Amino acid sequence: MRQFRKERGMTLRGLSARSGLSIGFLSQVERGISTIGLVALNSVAAALERGVAEFFEDAPEPERDAQRLPGHFTLTRAQTAATEYVSGAQTYRMLSSRGPSLVLEPLLVHIAPGGRREPAYGHAGEEFAYVLSGELLFEVDGVEHRLYPGDSVHLRSTVPHAMYNDTDEVTTVVSVVTPRLF
Repeated sequence: MRQFRKERGMTLRGLSARSGLSIGFLSQVERGISTIGLVALNSVAAALERGVAEFFEDAPEPERDAQRLPGHFTLTRAQTAATEYVSGAQTYRMLSSRGPSLVLEPLLVHIAPGGRREPAYGHAGEEFAYVLSGELLFEVDGVEHRLYPGDSVHLRSTVPHAMYNDTDEVTTVVSVVTPRLF
């Protein structure tokens, strides 16, 4: 993050103003004292005019199926190695390749127990989360909801929200977001 910020000649104050995140928090992330969640990283990436995937070392390009598919359609086979990104206590596995005219980002998310609880945050788009296993504490507009396997939540992402695994086991969620994060 520091490298991209400096390449643009931007101060922490400027990045804070453009991303909506505090100077102190951004400074802690740059110094490795704090971790940043994917939603907040998306705001930083937008402020720096970068893709979120660029913040991950050696991020592989999403693979297309061997067939030449049109931009309005992707096909992802189970045996194809999926791209994964790790952000704090969460591991995001891409469930589809990127199609140029497609806006949904389907992900399989594994949320480790504990970790740092992020403050609720709003951003552009929509989110849907379906719990496959474990439990998930999902805060929406200041109200906490405990989700169990089979439960789901769907919201406009502009409403402040956060999710957290406060159990002793990994929680697995199918998540679909817009706009695409990676």
